[in-house]
Amino acid sequence: MKHISFLTVLSLMAFNLFTLSASAEANWSENYVEAQAKAESEGKPMLLLFTGSDWCGFCIKLEKGVLGTEEFATYTDENYVLVLADFPRRKEQSEELVQRNEELAAEFGIQGFPTVLIVSPDGETVLERKTGYRGDSPAEYIEGLKKYEVEP
Repeated sequence: MKHISFLTVLSLMAFNLFTLSASAEANWSENYVEAQAKAESEGKPMLLLFTGSDWCGFCIKLEKGVLGTEEFATYTDENYVLVLADFPRRKEQSEELVQRNEELAAEFGIQGFPTVLIVSPDGETVLERKTGYRGDSPAEYIEGLKKYEVEP
């Protein structure tokens, strides 16, 4: 009986950890065309992240310090359509995704990682460009994004 109780407790702990980490994940799209259509229909600006998720030190710090937090996920879910263009070195991606990301980077003139763009819902205007990560807390980072919120 002790063995079953221990397994039950362990299972519940694992479930809770999974639930907590899943709730802190923002809803990133890897398809710019679909994301842009969603942004236009919802009247929300897009937040585009160009990252080297598995090799870029500042990208990893931005992910851990801001983008991977529940505070960021909650805020952006209500106010932005998120687009991820990842350029990993060790993670496998389809040739189609690699090509789409390269085309998107060329279109927006990306020269370094991480680069975050705020783009109008119609996809025509870059409202802000942030390159690098300066160690902002989630609250500080969000405060910088608030000026691009669209009133419902």
